[in-house]
Amino acid sequence: MGAVEIIFGIVLLLFALAIIVVVLLQEGHQQSLGAITGGADTFLSKNKARSMDAFLARWTKFIAIGFFVLVLVINVIMYFTK
Repeated sequence: MGAVEIIFGIVLLLFALAIIVVVLLQEGHQQSLGAITGGADTFLSKNKARSMDAFLARWTKFIAIGFFVLVLVINVIMYFTK
């Protein structure tokens, strides 16, 4: 294994971990659960959740696209170096 392969492997692992973390931080979209458990949302908490969920959803898309592009680049490099 060369240094380039190790670096790409580490970056790919970081992208994978970032996707996992960002997805796990997002809230579910189940509306009726809060009413059943008694956790009524206030107006301010709803807006805060929406803005945070929108932020996390946006970053999920960016990280996923970066992950996809990185996998393609790694495969092209591996194909042409053999």
